Amino acid sequence: MKTSGNTILVTGGGSGIGRELARRWHDLGNTVIVAGRSEGPLAETAEGHANIHPMALDVTDPADIQRFASDVVARFPALNVLVNNAGIMRYEDLAARRDLADVEATIVTNLLGPIRLTDGFVEHLKGQNGAAIINVSSGLAFVPMPKAATYSATKAAIHSYTISLRAKLEGAVEVIEIVPPAVQTELTPGQSTREGYLPLDTYIDQVMAQFENGAPPAEVCVPNVLVLRDAEKEGRFDEALAITKSF
Repeated sequence: MKTSGNTILVTGGGSGIGRELARRWHDLGNTVIVAGRSEGPLAETAEGHANIHPMALDVTDPADIQRFASDVVARFPALNVLVNNAGIMRYEDLAARRDLADVEATIVTNLLGPIRLTDGFVEHLKGQNGAAIINVSSGLAFVPMPKAATYSATKAAIHSYTISLRAKLEGAVEVIEIVPPAVQTELTPGQSTREGYLPLDTYIDQVMAQFENGAPPAEVCVPNVLVLRDAEKEGRFDEALAITKSF
């Protein structure tokens, strides 16, 4: 993926990792579209950034995804990078019968959303120079957090899906996976100030260092995530699971 001159779509661009990636890519000389349900936070992301463009999108609505894909391609025909970043995390108790509404919302947002968006843009992207699809997964794709079991499962699925997508689009579209550790964002209540989580600015610095040379790895991992990413390979899975159980 080239460093500048891209037109980049970032879902979940109204806060957290999506917002800060959008701003950093903008400052490198890219046109950036930020998408999300709420127009206010998107406008805040774009404020003071002439080439960040907010566009409303409900990633849980298949019809809205189709509408949005058509609108984006019509308005930004140079679009060549899709970043599937939007996601939600809900805590859950698997040991008791419960309302599964949060489970269903998590699957639709975190898994079906990226699949549907990729489907909506893949033909367009295949015709663009320097095209890339970037999927944001999680260290919890590799060692789950039991109290966020469905979130962890969707991120494991995104990891697997990304591998398949990379194999099928080889030579046509670059496919990259960003694998965050626990980062201080608004993903869950109180997380933006939670001790032991990586400060957001530090995380974005570490991620962008891997993009700014124009040759990011297939998996963009920062040091803090390796305790989970490499746990099984290094024979530490049970130890790592004990850590995620304590979160």
